Parts: sequence; C-alpha cells; structure tokens
Amino acid sequence: MTATELNADYARIEKAIRYLDTNRAEQPELADVAKYVGLSPAHFQRMFTRWAGISPKRFLQHRTAQVVKRLLRENRSVLDASYEAGLSGSSRLHDLIVNAEAVSPGEYQKAGEGLTVKYGFHPSPFGECLIAITPRGICHLAFVNPVSRHAALARLKHDWPRAALIADQSATRIAIATAFPISSNKKLPPLSLHIKGTNFQLKVWEALLTIPDGGVTTYGDIASSLHLPGASRAVGTAVGSNPVSWLIPCHRVIRSTGELGGYAWGIERKKVMLYREQIEKGSPTQPLRKPDSLPVSPRVSKSGAPHARSA
Repeated sequence: MTATELNADYARIEKAIRYLDTNRAEQPELADVAKYVGLSPAHFQRMFTRWAGISPKRFLQHRTAQVVKRLLRENRSVLDASYEAGLSGSSRLHDLIVNAEAVSPGEYQKAGEGLTVKYGFHPSPFGECLIAITPRGICHLAFVNPVSRHAALARLKHDWPRAALIADQSATRIAIATAFPISSNKKLPPLSLHIKGTNFQLKVWEALLTIPDGGVTTYGDIASSLHLPGASRAVGTAVGSNPVSWLIPCHRVIRSTGELGGYAWGIERKKVMLYREQIEKGSPTQPLRKPDSLPVSPRVSKSGAPHARSA
C-alpha cells in the first residue's frame, strides 16, 4: 500500500466515525456510511476491515462514551497500582522497552543549540505525521491534519528553536517503522525517546506510559497518582504539551465525566486511537481483562530539567 493510499484510508475512517456519531439516532446502515465517504459498500467494508482488522459494524457497536466510562471503572485502580510499581503497559509497541531520556539542564537552556534534528513526513495508521529524531531517539511526533505541514513543522521549530533542522526521509524511516510497527514478528530496535520538558511535565508523561493498553484515565487520577490532587489543570497543560503523540499516550486521558475532552490532533483521531487499541487488546464489545502482570518500566531520566513554574 502506498503512503497516499494509507493516508486516504485513514481520512475515510475518520470521516465515517464522524458521520456515525452525528447520525447515531438514525442508526445508519453500511450503505449509508459508504455513500457518505464516497465508496461502494463492498469497497468500504474491505478498506475498513483492512485497516481495523474487523468489520465496521463490529468496530462501532458501542458508543465511545459507553466504552470510556466502562474503561474508567475497570482501569482506574490499574493506573494507581502500575504507577506505584513504576510499571508500564507496552504491548502496543510489541513489548519493546521505552527508553525515555530527558535533556540535561544545560541542554534545556540551550534549546537545541548545537543539536541536529532530522525530520520527515510519513504515513501512519492515523494519517500523515511529522516525526523528528536526534542521535538519542525520537524527539517529536505530531499529526499533520487538522493542521498543515507548515504548522506541524512550526511546532517542531518552536520546541527546538536553536537546533539545526534537516529534512531527511531516509533517516526517519526506521523511526516511523518502530513507532507504528506493521507486524509484531518483525525485529525492530528498542523505542528510544529524547524529550525536553520540565520536571513536572516529565512526571506526567511518565504517568501516561503507565496507562494499560486499551485503557483510559482522567486528569484528576494522574494528579492523585503524583500525590498532587489539586493539580488537575496543571496535569492537563502537561498532557497537552506532550511532544511525542501516540508514543506517550496522551489520547488515553479523558474527563472524569467520561467525555473524551479535547485533543490537539482532532477528537475523531482520539476516538479512532482508542477504538484501535481496544481491538488490538480484545473486542471493543467485550469487557477488557486486567493484565496479570505489566511489562518493564520505562526508564525516564529526570535529572536536571528545571522545575515547572505552573506546579
């Protein structure tokens, strides 16, 4: 499948989910959804099944609100337990160890001065994305839509204002294959992240890595797990500052009411991500079982990033 075809598939899936949400009361048939996205029913069925691994009907049996409320009930205690144990669920990354390394105090102040950051635009299961790497790992992952390539690149420049940014599709190809592995049988290198943030942001991002695959949590629960029960708003700000979308799973954080809340890359993309993870873990129509054990903890170096001013 070409990059253009992969991105087009995702665009149609996102459009289909938006249509189904808008017209939920009418319970549209497969033919209705296929017509809306500009495909025949048979073509849409094949395309959707190729992307999700199951049929559109089964994929969308549950309303998002119903699913996330159930996940909240099931996984809240799992988050608390896993965070206290310093453990992380990483089956989505095929049990690769996530090595997350923070910049040093001097590097933080230099804002990337003397550092070469290579970047490229690549297709992914969730649409086109911008990925950037340093010699120490992936430092940036953001989706292009609903913003433009220019806007996505501007955010990378904002995060690393003094770094030398070089477009290099070849250099980022292995990183994108590691971030979105096509086959769990393919041998890939460990996933390494090189992230820049305050001590508080790093703690929040580490907490995000503890959320089990296919699960969700709330801003308040993350704040409580950090022993800062009044810091929900600061947690939300840190979640929104996540520099490596999907890899540090900020899409798994929702409001305490069960509503999905916002997402920098579009609420439909957040819905699709949560559905996709549930499918990879188990049927979205069946209760998810709590894992018997959780894999290896992420190694996050917090040495020296300055203290957050907001917390």
